[in-house]
Amino acid sequence: MRTRQMALTPEHLAQVHRLLEDPGPDPTWTYHADQDYKAIVDRLLASHPGGPDAWLFAYGSLIWKPELVHVEARRATARGWHRSFCFRIERFRGTKHKPGLMMSLDRGGQCRGVVFRLPPDDLERQLDKLVRREITVKPPNNIPRWVTVETDKGSLRAIAFVMNRQSRFYTGRLPPEEVADVLAEACGHWGSGAEYLHNTVAHLEEQGIRDRNLWRLQALVAERITPNA
Repeated sequence: MRTRQMALTPEHLAQVHRLLEDPGPDPTWTYHADQDYKAIVDRLLASHPGGPDAWLFAYGSLIWKPELVHVEARRATARGWHRSFCFRIERFRGTKHKPGLMMSLDRGGQCRGVVFRLPPDDLERQLDKLVRREITVKPPNNIPRWVTVETDKGSLRAIAFVMNRQSRFYTGRLPPEEVADVLAEACGHWGSGAEYLHNTVAHLEEQGIRDRNLWRLQALVAERITPNA
């Protein structure tokens, strides 16, 4: 599949990027502790669908920055879920004064991504790294659960982080224009929302995966940054 030229370019990203210090955890929030992470991993292992393999479904930054060991990767489709910038963040890629938006899997539609097979001899440690990366506050924004995905070698069960609609940061489905307004300005100590979007779209393209909603969104974000050049 031929890679398309994105409207959102490194030049756009440079205009949004700012060097910011990490404000640290908000003392008014409640955070997961070691015993909480262990309980989450134990539940995932106890609910493992069986068989020798454990798979992880990646749909966003886990594709381009997995930070965990895997022994195989395949393209996959999760039906009944779709990518959505549907929860607000006030740290990492946003601030309290200029909150950002982060992507999760929300109900409805379908999502094409990548599944990673995790090493069976190091599964518990890799899952611990994974949940610590994806989950911070209570109640969590993302909830890990087993979902069915389809690959070119058949269907399988994989762990996916899906949106917790009970989270106080859940925004529901926002118009793409509103999402673009936020991503074109929000930035935190990890970088900007525009950079996150750019990396996700670019790496999906490398995998031969075209998400028409994200493709439209990156063009909308580029339009909002360009007038400030």
